[in-house]
Amino acid sequence: MGRIDWNAVKVQHTTSDKGHGRRESRSIKTLAIADNLGGIAFPHGKLAIRVHRRRKASDAKETRETVYAVTSLDTHETKPADLSTHLRGHWILEAQHHIRDRTFAEDTSTVHAGNAPRVMATFRNLAVGCLKTLGATNIAKTTRAIRDQRERALLILGIAHKRDLNGT
Repeated sequence: MGRIDWNAVKVQHTTSDKGHGRRESRSIKTLAIADNLGGIAFPHGKLAIRVHRRRKASDAKETRETVYAVTSLDTHETKPADLSTHLRGHWILEAQHHIRDRTFAEDTSTVHAGNAPRVMATFRNLAVGCLKTLGATNIAKTTRAIRDQRERALLILGIAHKRDLNGT
């Protein structure tokens, strides 16, 4: 980010997690910015944020990633720990969107009128949620399996599929 010397800014919050076969740590630095300070071209930006993530899977090399953000919140309106929690929640939503877009091609949908886009997003979220509840770890693979054998979808919804036409 511009001319901000992030090395001079102290880490203000860190978190560490273990789970899903990996270890992850995150640190956050924040810096209040004044108008035209630090070369930041965000007219309402009040706080610059730097998040550094380190991830190490048990069978892989450690990866590192640094992400920068700007917010209109001021230093007295939020704390680094709250920003860290909010950003992590945002990344979880982005991961959900990634699943919907890659599996259901949501970004190329031609449904644009009225409430239809929101309804379709709800159906996609419902499908992903149902599959995850049933233990699916690869939503795309599971969706393809359902596409190839449609009667599986009825079982997921708890509907028995019987080809009995008696009484019709």
